[in-house]
Amino acid sequence: MNQTHNEELTAQVEVTNIGGIDQSSMTLHAGVNVLTGKNATNRTSFLQAIMGVCGSEQTTLKADADQGEVVLTMGDSRYTRTITRRNGGLSFDGNPYLDDPILADLFAFLLENNEARQAVTKGDNLREILMRPVDTMEIEREIETLQSERDEIDTQLQRLDSLEDQLPKLEADRRQLEDEIADKEAKLADKTSQIESLDTTVDETREEKNVYESKIDTLSQARQEQQRIERRIESEQESIESLRTDREELTEELENYDRVGDSRISEIEQEVQRLRGQIQQIDSIVGDLQSVIQFNDEFLEEGQPPFLQNLDNNDGSTGDELTEQLVSDTTEVTCWTCGNSVKTTQIESTLDELRAIRNDKMDQRQTFQSQIDDLQEEKSSLKQRQRNHDRLQRKLADVEAEIDDRTATLDDLEDQQAEVKERIGSLESEVNELEDIGQSEILDLQKETSRIEVEIEQLTSDLNDIEAQITDTESKLDDRENLQQQREQITAELADLRTRIEDLQTDAVEEFNTHMEALLDRLQYENLERIWIERTEEEVREGRRKVTKDQFELHVVRSTDSGTVYEDIVDHLSESEREITGLVFALAGYLVHEVYDHVPFMLLDSIEAVDSDRIARLVDYLSNYSDYLVVALLEEDAQALDDSYPRIESI
Repeated sequence: MNQTHNEELTAQVEVTNIGGIDQSSMTLHAGVNVLTGKNATNRTSFLQAIMGVCGSEQTTLKADADQGEVVLTMGDSRYTRTITRRNGGLSFDGNPYLDDPILADLFAFLLENNEARQAVTKGDNLREILMRPVDTMEIEREIETLQSERDEIDTQLQRLDSLEDQLPKLEADRRQLEDEIADKEAKLADKTSQIESLDTTVDETREEKNVYESKIDTLSQARQEQQRIERRIESEQESIESLRTDREELTEELENYDRVGDSRISEIEQEVQRLRGQIQQIDSIVGDLQSVIQFNDEFLEEGQPPFLQNLDNNDGSTGDELTEQLVSDTTEVTCWTCGNSVKTTQIESTLDELRAIRNDKMDQRQTFQSQIDDLQEEKSSLKQRQRNHDRLQRKLADVEAEIDDRTATLDDLEDQQAEVKERIGSLESEVNELEDIGQSEILDLQKETSRIEVEIEQLTSDLNDIEAQITDTESKLDDRENLQQQREQITAELADLRTRIEDLQTDAVEEFNTHMEALLDRLQYENLERIWIERTEEEVREGRRKVTKDQFELHVVRSTDSGTVYEDIVDHLSESEREITGLVFALAGYLVHEVYDHVPFMLLDSIEAVDSDRIARLVDYLSNYSDYLVVALLEEDAQALDDSYPRIESI
């Protein structure tokens, strides 16, 4: 973000009974505002007042007051915050700028006790602080809901695929039924014509005819039921066969994909822990060696030999005498460890040996770090393999469960089929008996006519069922494109949710490393080459199980006078370096969470550990990232800042 300030925009802040302030009214201008003065001049109280009216509860009430108030006016907008002492505590009311101040408290209100700013000094979990404003549990719930919706759509799409495969057979069945009906109707017309030609009826056969037709109708219904059961049996058998094929493929894949045991991963973790312990020992040794080398270098520089003192004093020594002293290797100094006089060449030789040892240790450290990197990569591969194996096992279990369910359904259908078949046999016997008692030609023709009519009715019913299935299938297939679009949308939402936390972490690391590099280049700390954050994974215990969590590991890289680069530890940072590192971490959170879209203020206090020139460069750098940067400084530190920045000297 590169914020362009509106120079005409001002913010009026009116404060009553906050911190050490009785009554005060201040105007803040867009850009940098400098609160300058000696200690105990209510600069921090004024910053707390701004925090309070923005929604923060990290604001104190004046000790001798029961109520305080802050009013913020920006253009036509007016915000208020009232603080009341009640039941031994403070209650907050009014209409603050923010409903939820968590982002501002963490990343915009950078007072001395700001948690993000102090995280480096205290060794807090940097990732936890960065991700605190993110409701990860809510994201997980959204992911589970969307996954369920997508699974349901996948099930529907699989059914549609199955329906599409059945459609050609349904259409073929329809054509066959239409042909059969046409054939039966032709036969019926022929029988009817024969009856009409006889031109007679037999009353006594009517009762038999009615019984016969009733039996034929019942038989027709039973046969229709049989056909429906047979179609369902066929469908279930096809599904079971397909599922068995899937089971064989999954089983074969699992046989070629044996699950990796936890033992190797545990071995890797123990080895990584051991190597990190070795690295910590090396870092400690290198730090001690560097301190000894640096001290002795300074000792040799400060402990000037007599001939250099003679040069400074210009005591009249001749050029030959001076030259002899300069080339002599017998110059002696008093050793700071034993108190004896030793030659400087002896100390320098010892220092060379110490530098060689330090370099050997750094090479050894690099070897250990490379081993750690290789082991972490192997661990990641093994865990992915475990996840794949578990996924296949879950899928196989689902397939086997569905096979069991469909097999049970098939057994029920076969029982129903046997019962219907038995009933059809009984009905056919009864119909045959009725057919055997026919007494006349016209009765036979009427029986034939009735049979054909029943058959036509049955065929027509089957045709109607087929056409209804075809219509329903085509309607469902028409909805497939809509289902696919829904699935694509859900997949995109899932990808966004799954990468939201990942993107925030990645962006935070990039922001920190980028701004840290830029500020170190501006501030020019001696022998401090780089401070950077690396994302790592660490296995921690949650309840009875172990889970892998991301971590942010802070690295410090220094260089020696000879140009050798080595990794230092955070504990060796100076107070000034720690302050800068903490502020840059807060700035990274400010940018990745886009705090500038939520609150227009960035507040900065208690940075006396940083020298004046560096404070000026830091303020210039931070001025690009908020509408109002309000900085509290001592008078001597404020003098180094740009004269164009408004000063507030009396609160």
